Amino acid sequence: MIGAQWGDEGKGKITDLLSKSADVVVRYQGGVNAGHTVVVQGQTFKLHLIPSGILYPDTECIIGCGTVIDPKVLIEELDQLKALNISTRNLLISETAHVTMPYHRLIDRASEERRGDHKIGTTGRGIGPTYADKSERTGIRVLDLMNPKGLRKQLNWAINYKNVILEKLYNLPPLDPEAVIEEYLGYAERLRPHVVDSSLRIYDAILHKRNILFEGAQGTLLDLDHGTYPYVTSSNPVAGGACVGTGVGPTMIDRVIGVAKAYTTRVGEGPFPTELHGTLGELLCDRGAEFGTTTGRKRRCGWFDAVIGRYAVRINGMDCLAITKLDVLDELEEIKVCVAYEIDGQRCENFPSSARVFARCQPIYKTLPGWQKSTASCRNLEDLPKQALDYLKFLAELMEVPIAIVSLGASRDQTIIVEDPIHGPKRALLHADGTPVSA
Repeated sequence: MIGAQWGDEGKGKITDLLSKSADVVVRYQGGVNAGHTVVVQGQTFKLHLIPSGILYPDTECIIGCGTVIDPKVLIEELDQLKALNISTRNLLISETAHVTMPYHRLIDRASEERRGDHKIGTTGRGIGPTYADKSERTGIRVLDLMNPKGLRKQLNWAINYKNVILEKLYNLPPLDPEAVIEEYLGYAERLRPHVVDSSLRIYDAILHKRNILFEGAQGTLLDLDHGTYPYVTSSNPVAGGACVGTGVGPTMIDRVIGVAKAYTTRVGEGPFPTELHGTLGELLCDRGAEFGTTTGRKRRCGWFDAVIGRYAVRINGMDCLAITKLDVLDELEEIKVCVAYEIDGQRCENFPSSARVFARCQPIYKTLPGWQKSTASCRNLEDLPKQALDYLKFLAELMEVPIAIVSLGASRDQTIIVEDPIHGPKRALLHADGTPVSA
């Protein structure tokens, strides 16, 4: 399950919904820069590293090797769940996942500040520098934490090396190697019972025909290789990242489910062709509670962009789509959808690779009538106003992918299941009356 926009699509709720049918839920990339919010019986859970499936007591939850783990934050999440009487006995952590260290956070924040007008909107949680050390082959992995003697040797070298950067480049005080080592040895003992060979564990689940959900963080347009570079994250949220980030072959994955809002949002810097300013943008922000789970930053809001939607379908090989927050549009008299871009006077229906070109894109809109009725209490397609059904059909036709789920609020029960998102037909379109038709 992946995000089809710039992240913040409401994946937490959809993951929670799909986890009910899953035996195993696996997080495959990102770190504490991501956040999923799930509301269950009025109780709000904000998770950053632990898969949303943890709210189901019999579901095994795995943090895969493609993630980067801040052990301090992970332990805080474990403690918060324990305080709410949520069992974490089924949480497993990949022994080959990389670990975010204090120097990663310091360098992340200092580097972003040094960029000045060229800031990319990092969360400052040390994610990029952790992945950079992974690529540079100087990173600390979870299995290293489990070896006190080896960890001491590794960290003495790493911290002294990073202290030169902190002092000479960023004019920051150095870290005390011994203090950091003792802190992380303490984290290691707390996490030790959860550490496994996650690839082997997942493969065993596949052999036993267990239902496995791979949970992506962020969204397609934040992908390091396929997003709006350089305004991207440091990992691969796209569907292909699930294979690399968990250690399974691509032939083992049989369905890709995308998640998109009924409008578009993004956090941080970068081009955003359909962004709305003024009263209408504020309305969407207020009605959608558009503030980041991780940073609390206000999200930029705009109309649904079908160009990036089609791109996300293509890049991920989506089989179906979940549309979230349809209810946020309830008050609007008319709703616009971006169907193409105009670039230097030319119509373009495909997403450009260059951020500079993307910044020049002007949206070409199709205007649809709003429904101006509350949809929050709708539980079946026939309960929706005709204009809302027409809007959903239009999105499905533009993106050439079926809509399997419609979310109308944060709670679990505020959901319409159009078709089985796991076993339903592929490439169906949604008729105006709401019935799915096989292609």
